[in-house]
Amino acid sequence: MAMQTQFDPQAFIELALSRGVLKFGEFTLKSGRVSPYFFNAGLLNDGEALALLAQGYADKIVSCDHVDVIFGPAYKGIPFVAATAVSLAQTHGKSVPWGFNRKEAKDHGEGGVLVGADVKGKKVWIIDDVITAGTAIREVVTILKQAGASIAGVLVALDRQERGQGNLSAIQEVQQELEIPVHALITMQDLMTFLDQKGDTVALKNMQQYREKYGI
Repeated sequence: MAMQTQFDPQAFIELALSRGVLKFGEFTLKSGRVSPYFFNAGLLNDGEALALLAQGYADKIVSCDHVDVIFGPAYKGIPFVAATAVSLAQTHGKSVPWGFNRKEAKDHGEGGVLVGADVKGKKVWIIDDVITAGTAIREVVTILKQAGASIAGVLVALDRQERGQGNLSAIQEVQQELEIPVHALITMQDLMTFLDQKGDTVALKNMQQYREKYGI
């Protein structure tokens, strides 16, 4: 299969379905909500799938103002940020430093929790799969700021476009609290558009009902 020259949300949704990354049905989330779909980017575990995801992240990054470093939160974000760095170099001709964090601080060698590019005084974009509650992103932002970085924004694969504890979505809460932009490659609306185009009226109706109840 030829490499995508530009990220295509519909092609990505097709790929996600074929890999079991995206499933439609009935899934109980940690919040207790019964969702009509489930998305697990950790299952993008082959070269073609990871390349398409990285292409999307790379395309988003080059459309942003300025990027000094890209950063992947451990553990799932590590392959995402590495693949994105490769895509930026091969597709866009941009060699961007990248790094990630350890879950536990290393007490020997170079030590610390950060690995890879130096972030001090740099504008850093964080790359992850989804923001569910925002806890992991807040932790990473704290670590990066303590290391002297400024946070340019966050890139995620999916925006579920549903409320958190209040009237805002988890992404909106992060944007408001941390005062940083969050961009997503696909949204719940993209999934609904896909189902509409495919004529899957049952799954689309379930999605519409869920969004009416929990959507933003």
